[in-house]
Amino acid sequence: MDKFYSAERNVQILVALLKAYGIKYVIASPGTTNINFVASVQCDPFFKVFSSVDERSAAYMACGIASETGEPVVLSCTGATASRNYISGLTEAHYRKLPVLAVTSTQNPVKVGHLVPQVIDRSRQQADTVVESLLLPIPRDSEQVWDCEIRVNKALLALSRHGGGPVHINLETSYNKDFSLRELPPARRIRRIMPHEEFPKLPEKGKIGIFVGAHQPFSKELTEAVDAFCAVHDAVVFCDVTSGYHGKYEFHAALLASQFNWGKEPIRPNLMIHIGEVSGDYSMDALVPDALWRVSPDGEIRDRFKRLRIVFEMEEITFFRHYAVGDGNKTGYLETCRKCNNQALEILPEFPFSNVWIAKQSAPMIPEGSILHVGILNSLRCWNYFDLPKGVKTACNVGGFGIDGDVSTLIGASLVDPDRLCFAVVGDLAFFYDLNVLGNRHVGKNVRIMLINNGRGTEFHNFDHPASRFGEDGDPFMAAAGHFGFKSPNLVKHFASDLGYEYMSASNKEEYKASAAKFFAPEAKDRPVVFEVFTDSDDESDAIKLLRNSLIDSEGSIKQMARKVLGPNLTSKIGQIIRK
Repeated sequence: MDKFYSAERNVQILVALLKAYGIKYVIASPGTTNINFVASVQCDPFFKVFSSVDERSAAYMACGIASETGEPVVLSCTGATASRNYISGLTEAHYRKLPVLAVTSTQNPVKVGHLVPQVIDRSRQQADTVVESLLLPIPRDSEQVWDCEIRVNKALLALSRHGGGPVHINLETSYNKDFSLRELPPARRIRRIMPHEEFPKLPEKGKIGIFVGAHQPFSKELTEAVDAFCAVHDAVVFCDVTSGYHGKYEFHAALLASQFNWGKEPIRPNLMIHIGEVSGDYSMDALVPDALWRVSPDGEIRDRFKRLRIVFEMEEITFFRHYAVGDGNKTGYLETCRKCNNQALEILPEFPFSNVWIAKQSAPMIPEGSILHVGILNSLRCWNYFDLPKGVKTACNVGGFGIDGDVSTLIGASLVDPDRLCFAVVGDLAFFYDLNVLGNRHVGKNVRIMLINNGRGTEFHNFDHPASRFGEDGDPFMAAAGHFGFKSPNLVKHFASDLGYEYMSASNKEEYKASAAKFFAPEAKDRPVVFEVFTDSDDESDAIKLLRNSLIDSEGSIKQMARKVLGPNLTSKIGQIIRK
């Protein structure tokens, strides 16, 4: 019989990763919906395949094999009620923590609930039958292939995680009749390392970067461990305003990473070690590493760069102390990054009056020891471009990533230490959305709020935003322009003043400079401050465009030429193909 692997990509990924994990035992029950999977393992001599007509017996047989060998066992059944017969055996496996993988094949799940023969709803499992349950649809593009790999890795890792137990995969099939594939395409295996296990070796060649998403303030001990790691391995810590790390190897890459016409290779890491949570620094997506390691006590698979290889389920300090072995005071990589960044800073053009210009002017003015909260998207982006003085604690609501509580979060932080200055920089939609908190009777004299008021969600007017193509037609509903007095010079002034705030305003660079020194003064004031700065959305967009086109190298020259000849869309698609 000249039949090999199924052409269904999800089956290929599942089979390839079963082999990568060394899972060879399979118990197959008869049916049509699972033919593509069964045929694929049947043709491969790696697998030891057994048959069982009764799915209930198959599940208990799997318990016996798993118990005797200590190895995972795969079950395969067709559609309809076949999977229901696994329940008693999976319950046994659950309470004994036996690694049994139930692969239930299904037609397209969109058919569920439409009276299609042999289609049942497997979206929910009983609590004590499996420790993980997921759908494995047929991927139809590269994003879905990546997602399919992640799902299979998550399922296979769950077989042994925290003591292990049974796992369920609902495997979609289209009944593809093509079984001509002789070799499985590679599928990426993701490993999970626990503190008691053997740690992998760090690569001997290439640059190592530590990417810190939103993070709780670093303890002295963790900072020392990270610094020691960097000193031994010549690593750099990539940060944004939410990272919380302020050690020797801190580097803010947003200015360089956001450049359109400058190759990122001098600063791009080969291995990225990811700690922390969500980062709002979108520019970091341009520094895609060759491989990604994730370190977190939660041990979950988080694959922002689509390069994840290993998850270390442990405290960060455990990881860094393990690898910070040996002498060293290496700073070569850090010096390269800083040199490139300084060169970029030196040639920055004069920006129009905008959040970018304000951030460039004001970042050095924030008093040491104070707190700075920035609003999501435009304010976060602009203030990420420039370094702040040491000792300034920064934050942004990037967890839920909404505009609804920026000012309230700053007010909450200000209550902890009434003597510590607390600054906020937010856009007008975020400010008015959260306006109620200004009337809170607990607001202290240490609060200073800068409102960047351009009369709309300026994000939607940025030159590279999808909504920008609509121009002014995007204002009424996409950018929500015209609300809250539409840049009224009196609305915020009267509201803030009547509540006892000191009110300041500026509509151009000269007015801003005249007031900024007072706003950022380290001396205590007798009341909180609102500083309203009126900008124009076109200026905001132009400033970002100027900044992102500041640097150019030979690679950038080629890109510019390609854009002129091929157009931006085709150039982008070709770039994506090359990166793969």
